Parts: sequence; structure tokens; C-alpha cells
Amino acid sequence: MMIRAGVLDVAFDRLGDPSGRSVVLLHGFPYDPRCYDDVARLLSASGYDVVVPYLRGFGPTRFVDAKTMRSGEQAAIAHDLKELILGLKLDRPLVAGYDWGGRAACGVAAVWPELVSGLVCVSGYLVQDIAAAVSTTALPHLEKRYWYQYYLHSERGRAGLAAHRAEIAQTLWTDWSPSWRFGDSEFAATAPSFDNPDFVDVSVHSYRHRYGIEMGDPAYAATQTLLAEQPRITVPSVVIDPTEDTVAALYGRPDHSAHFTDLIDVRELDCGHNPPQELPGWFADAVVTLGDAIRDREGPSRTIPSRTI
Repeated sequence: MMIRAGVLDVAFDRLGDPSGRSVVLLHGFPYDPRCYDDVARLLSASGYDVVVPYLRGFGPTRFVDAKTMRSGEQAAIAHDLKELILGLKLDRPLVAGYDWGGRAACGVAAVWPELVSGLVCVSGYLVQDIAAAVSTTALPHLEKRYWYQYYLHSERGRAGLAAHRAEIAQTLWTDWSPSWRFGDSEFAATAPSFDNPDFVDVSVHSYRHRYGIEMGDPAYAATQTLLAEQPRITVPSVVIDPTEDTVAALYGRPDHSAHFTDLIDVRELDCGHNPPQELPGWFADAVVTLGDAIRDREGPSRTIPSRTI
């Protein structure tokens, strides 16, 4: 399916009960909606209306105007999610994601909390503090995790990503989820999404903008200013902490509590960077737990799917 949403024609999968509570599932870099196939099946069986979009630069999603800046900044992907929610006329959906998808979900929950009823986010608060990234270094054993980001800061890295999209993605999948044994067919189902004509430009801009190397799209400057203030997230939230993720830190409840004012749960899962594909049942259960908590608060006047997972 496809819908015009802001500056994009967004491709998305949709399944489940159109009258149920909506949930938008958002993938990261370098993944695509296939990471949610099992999660979407479980949630749809529980009565949810499940929407899984391709982010800008991935799969069939396309920019409407060739002149639009191919930005990958956090404010841009937050706007994309906002426009998708409005375009599909979703009634305060749950939003859930990891990596770029988690950042988009956190951005919407922080800046437009009235649009969503709850958030499931992997690794917690993903709103980037760009000023800190520009001015603060990390210890070498932490910095080496981000080799791919520094690689894309160079034109050699841009050329490398353009020439070896699938190979770089497969390397990152393997490095970030050391205990996940995905098969060739599983990776092959996602790899075509990297052939999107904007994949390289959007990806490179994302990893340059977050370090202050490139300017953002002026269209999102006001939103980026709000995100720079590191706003707390006030909607009901569940945080998933992967214990085997080699690229994202394991923060723990005290750190998460500083960023989320309504923290329903923090769950440590024994998996790597891609929990929905590595442990789909556990990821789906986190979404259902959040939905149950919201249903209990809102009472019988609001129809929310009941737990079947």
C-alpha cells in the first residue's frame, strides 16, 4: 500500500482489525518492515490494526519532489511519522520502534504527544543530543562501535555504501546481534530495500547531521530546535533493553526514568540490536502490555484489543 504523507509517498504494510487499536511499527537502519513480520502477525491476531511503513530512503517509499533535500535527520523522520499518522487518520496509535524507527517514535512522542497514546522503544530515549555529540568524545572501546558512522563522514564511505549496500548491512546485522543466526533467505528478503535511489543520500546525511558535519533541512529547523532541548517523554512508555546489543548501551531503569515521566515497564531481553526479528513474541508482548495498561486507565469507553499473546 502507498499513501501521500508530507514530502513522501510512503509504502507500508497493513494487517489486522481496522477497528482495533492502531500500532505503527518502525524499523531501523539497515533493516526494513520484514523485521516485523512475526510481530505484526501476533499483534493482528490479538485484534490490533498494524501499520508497518518503509522509512524514507528504504524500499518503495519515495520523495514526491526531486528538489526535496534527502535529509536523514531526526526531525525529518519524526515529521514523516507525524504525517503518516495524520494521513492514515490513525486515532492516537501506539508507536514502537528501534534504531531510526525508535528515534522517529521518540520524536513524535516528545514533540506531538497528543498524536499517540503510548510508546515502545528499544534502548530507551533516542532523541539525539547533537551539541553533546559534537563536543564530547567517548572512550576508545566505545568509539569503535561507531566505525560505520565515521566511515560515512567521508566521501570514500559514501562511495563504499553505494557500491556495497547489502554487504555493509549484512556486516552490521552480524556485528550488532552476535547470537542471532539469521539465514541467507531472511537477509535476502530485506536487501532489496537498500536499492532505493535515496538510500545512500539519506543514510549519509543522517550520520553526518548528528555530528554537526552537515546542516539540516530548514523545513525541520523548528522541530530540531525543540528536540535539541531534550524534552522528556510524557506518554505511557515501555522500554526494551537488549542485553547483547553491541552498538547501543544498556542504560537501566534509573537512566530511563530521567527521560520518561510515565514509564510502564523496562524489559531486558537477551538479544541484539533487532529485538522484533530476534525475539518477536517478546516484542509483541511489550506492545500488548502497553496496550493493556492504557486500556485499564481509559476504561470501558475506549475499545482496545485484549491480550491473546
